[in-house]
Amino acid sequence: MSSPSIFLFLIANFQLLTSVSATEFIYNIDFNSTNIQLFGNATIEASILTITNASVHSIGRALYPAKIPTKSSTPLPFSTSFIFSISPFQDLVPGHGFVFFFTPVTDIKGKTLPELLGLFNRTSNGSSNNHVFGIEFDMFLDEQFNDIDDNHVGVDINSLNSVASHTAGFWGGKDDQKFEKLDLNNGVNYQVWIDYLDSTINVTLARAGQKKPQRPLISKLVNLSSVLLDEMYVGFSGSTGNLVQTHRILAWSFSNENYSIGDALVTSNLPSFVVPSKGSVLGSKGFIVGLSLGSFFVICCATMVYVVLHRRKRRKTKEDEIGDFELEYWPHRIRYEDIYAATLGFSDQNVIGFGRKTKVYKGVLQGVEVAVKRIPYESDYEMRQFLSEISSLGRLKHRNLVPLRGWCKKETGNLILVYDYMENGSLDRKLFDCDENTTLRWKERMRILKDVARGILYLHEGWEMEVLHRDIKASNVLLDKDMNARLGDFGLAQMHHHNQTSNTTGIIGTIGYIAPEFVRTGRVSSQIDVFSFGVLVLEVVCMQRQLGKYKPSLVGWIWGLKERGELYSAFYEQLKERDECSIDQIERIIHLGLSCTHPNPAARPTMRQVVKVLEGENLDTSLLDKINSAAAASSGYAGTYPTVAEIFQSHDTCSLTILLEGR
Repeated sequence: MSSPSIFLFLIANFQLLTSVSATEFIYNIDFNSTNIQLFGNATIEASILTITNASVHSIGRALYPAKIPTKSSTPLPFSTSFIFSISPFQDLVPGHGFVFFFTPVTDIKGKTLPELLGLFNRTSNGSSNNHVFGIEFDMFLDEQFNDIDDNHVGVDINSLNSVASHTAGFWGGKDDQKFEKLDLNNGVNYQVWIDYLDSTINVTLARAGQKKPQRPLISKLVNLSSVLLDEMYVGFSGSTGNLVQTHRILAWSFSNENYSIGDALVTSNLPSFVVPSKGSVLGSKGFIVGLSLGSFFVICCATMVYVVLHRRKRRKTKEDEIGDFELEYWPHRIRYEDIYAATLGFSDQNVIGFGRKTKVYKGVLQGVEVAVKRIPYESDYEMRQFLSEISSLGRLKHRNLVPLRGWCKKETGNLILVYDYMENGSLDRKLFDCDENTTLRWKERMRILKDVARGILYLHEGWEMEVLHRDIKASNVLLDKDMNARLGDFGLAQMHHHNQTSNTTGIIGTIGYIAPEFVRTGRVSSQIDVFSFGVLVLEVVCMQRQLGKYKPSLVGWIWGLKERGELYSAFYEQLKERDECSIDQIERIIHLGLSCTHPNPAARPTMRQVVKVLEGENLDTSLLDKINSAAAASSGYAGTYPTVAEIFQSHDTCSLTILLEGR
């Protein structure tokens, strides 16, 4: 196959990800009209999803705005978690409940019976044509559906006659043998985890903020092959009759590839919907008088204490200035003494890596191998800015991102971060610091590129904010014991709302990976990450680092070879000899790297399209004309990539936060 034909083949693979692709999202008290569809009586109040309210004989339904892939020859696995609150209204009898469910349609017409939770009517209940699968939270004992009690969780397939059910609660205690019942209809915030894998549905319930119990409340083998369609809607449904209560969803996460997605939900400082009991003394005159006198006394005492402690407060260390919001959003704080012991006193013998102003140590913390990074800072502003950013980034959960295990701030001028230890080190060592016998094989390299691409896609599209990594390179790709790739080092990352761009006051990143438009304009968008990933692709395939300080970049060099028809000379010779991969395959991936590093950011693919190409899927040809035009105009691209010297000449050195890789 000729080089132009391969380029056309690659072009034919660019398009948005479709039904067989991953779906992942996280909502933390940020529901709005753009990320949820509302039907019937469902509303959004203060960014909280309210399925039903005080209205009688009504249905509320809320769905993710687009269909998601649920089957590809066999049902796809998924994991979802949400936080809900069910609360009664005073002087009204509560009922009935709500359901999390998959459905092929959004329509609620004809679904009138309140005890059917807005899913069916009396005729359609039990029909195999429904293609509905759900998990119900039912507070009404209905004998016609063989309900076990008026406070249970059930697994429903095309019917409210549950195939499995259990009284609401969780298993705990020694060996998970003690069952603790939970009253669903009391306004308390509860978290649910629903996992479907290997034809088994696991449903776990606990109070919000409580660690996920090891033993599921329900574990049931179910065959969903005839139930789920290729694509379906997913969401919540509830109903009221003469029995009325409110059903609220405070947070919701979903993924069909990340089984720790529930960890991303914020579970602390949530609003409370617990209804005070009628016998409360809070409104009595005696309570009000006592409260007034007590308040006056407390104010007097507080004033005296304030005078005594005011100066002491000024002398508090920076350790105490870290606010509660870090404690809420970060992984847990780790004692400095434990980290010191784990690294043998930050011994030089335990150093496993160096970064920008940092040292990374290997340690053993509570029997688990960890990587400990010490990050110096020179001002309070730098410390607070870094803490603020990491406090949010610590909420990211994806199997292709390095997990942040915890943190510590003990030493003056140093912030300490603790990550999971990656046994196989960084990708750059596997690429450039190994002999011929340990060189990564073609399949391993392609799997690593897929892993990194999926991680970047999650950063760009899979979270509530768009996260730009801005420092994607081989040394920031780490490999775990199974050689799965994980993207790490978020020290330069930036977050903003989706579909927004912003400008920076200086150029940041690593020389050889910086997009040319970023050097010229300082404009930040997801395309700068796409460019960096393209450089990584070329490094992985060609087994060459970006070139020297005053030479053209690796990207410019390969573009020059392509323009001269000499692309073959860029291949790593031993790669062809050792591996069972064709030259066509190698050229196809090189063309992917060149497409990602196109000088025009508008001509680059999105990470969603990149993942699709790496997964080898074909597309229609709707984008051929546009991308063919860009390819035809490729002459001269080799000279469009700035050298290190040009970057330093065109920018004030004080505005640069850049690294020279390998120097």
